Amino acid sequence: MDIGANFDGKSTFFRVWAPYNKEVFLVLYKDGERKVIKMELEDEERGYFSVEVDNAKPGDMYTYMIGGKEYPDPASRFQPEGVHGKSQIIGDFSWDDYNWKGIDFPIIYELHVGTFGGDFEGVKRKLDYLKELGVTAIELMPVHQFAGNRNWGYDGVLLYAVQNSYGGPQKLKELVNEAHKKGLGVILDVVYNHVGPEGNYLSVFGPYFSTRYKTPWGPIFNFDEAYSDEVRHYVVQNAVYWIKEYHVDGLRLDAVHSIFDNSPKHILEEIRDAVKEANPKALLIAESDLNDPRIILPKDKCGYCIDAQWSDDFHHSLHALLTGERDSYYADFGEITQLAKAIKDVFVYDGVYSKFRKKTHGRQVGNLPGNKFVVYAQNHDQVGNRKDGKRLISLVGEKALIAPFLYILSPYIPMIFMGEEYGETNPFLFFTDFSDPEIIKGLREGRKRELGEYYYDPQDYSTFEKSKLSWKLDERILSLYKELIRLRKELFNDFSRNVDVKIEGKACIIIRRKEKYLVIACFSKTHLDLKAKSIITTVGMPSSLPGEVSVGAGVYEEL
Repeated sequence: MDIGANFDGKSTFFRVWAPYNKEVFLVLYKDGERKVIKMELEDEERGYFSVEVDNAKPGDMYTYMIGGKEYPDPASRFQPEGVHGKSQIIGDFSWDDYNWKGIDFPIIYELHVGTFGGDFEGVKRKLDYLKELGVTAIELMPVHQFAGNRNWGYDGVLLYAVQNSYGGPQKLKELVNEAHKKGLGVILDVVYNHVGPEGNYLSVFGPYFSTRYKTPWGPIFNFDEAYSDEVRHYVVQNAVYWIKEYHVDGLRLDAVHSIFDNSPKHILEEIRDAVKEANPKALLIAESDLNDPRIILPKDKCGYCIDAQWSDDFHHSLHALLTGERDSYYADFGEITQLAKAIKDVFVYDGVYSKFRKKTHGRQVGNLPGNKFVVYAQNHDQVGNRKDGKRLISLVGEKALIAPFLYILSPYIPMIFMGEEYGETNPFLFFTDFSDPEIIKGLREGRKRELGEYYYDPQDYSTFEKSKLSWKLDERILSLYKELIRLRKELFNDFSRNVDVKIEGKACIIIRRKEKYLVIACFSKTHLDLKAKSIITTVGMPSSLPGEVSVGAGVYEEL
């Protein structure tokens, strides 16, 4: 890494981009003393300042002083005192994950570090449980430094610093190292579309943010205006940093529909190229609500060549059928034909008119394989952005068990949301731990307008506590998930979209896989004339067909 504080075993080289300033000073806190050192301007045009300091070593603290005020390093690797405090030099880590070869068959488990295990050490203690479940990779919600001790992670302000309340850089590396030794991959959620509100000092250093584009969550990075070369470098190098320094196996790119870039080479393509150079097997997964395959198309088809993208249409069509909800974007869903289309064609809105958006939306994906898309019945957004934060099982009870049959055994990459696999009923709410009174006031007022009678205080510690997993395992549900994952690996172990999807009796979807295997999901009672025997079913589904079927799902072998 060519920015931040880099220790070579004897000295530390400090480098920061600060084109707004004529002078920048390093303030080094070492052995109980505070030393101010003037940094050299390398290139006035580019605006980098640097200095090498003998005997500055891991554990020493430092800041950059501009205009008489001290600020954390924009490329700080660790903020033990939080977003407003000093940065810390960190040292090397002794890896022993040499036998790890990467994620070959992704079955993803999305988790929030704080509510899943408390911190990185707590997550590490659950790796055996996750291995036994059968997933092949965990996806950590963002872990770069945010204000306070609790947050979803999307209010982070220092891209390179690992959250102090989770255990910092050392504990994250220990988690990744141990996961690899147990045969589990690690995907990290990263946020390149905006920066959070508290502790965001980047504008003191330079034009990190766009003057053209805005997001509802915070300022957006400047990817295509004056000085954007160095902002792009800051972000692209960050993606590579996680792959190289932390050995993570992939990145989930948050809300790429809110990344704006009119450069000849889009920032997503640049990130992809740099990451693949660092590790050709690394996975890049984009979250996008554009229904645009350009994100994942190869370069020779004018795409950005990202490995995969989330498919919200799969979730929305399934959720609307199960719950009957029709508010917000669910107004566009609710027909069983739409779920069948999501299973077969990926996007329901692939160039058709959307009532919710009041315009034509999306584009067809063509013959792209199933491993280009990630599907799920729940995730942090779809649970946590509900007014009540309720999980699917709390909304529809046993009917929720239809969902894993459809997405785990689909032709796509399945993703489980933490706790769903054992029937967790605790909600997943939106929680924060800001200290700035104005930010807190604005947040509370905004949430009151948004939630109305459902209002809860995101700042209250009890909100975070309510969102923690209870770990009250429903062994019947857990066994169901384990068996479905096993079947995915053994019987449905490819990503071919060459599947036959039919609707029977207006309430039942039948997916034929590998010629003789049927995945059946029924949303009301009906009669099926198929001749088949069951492999695994939910309660109430028959052990053989033909016959009457109730609400539920099952895997059958056709006779």
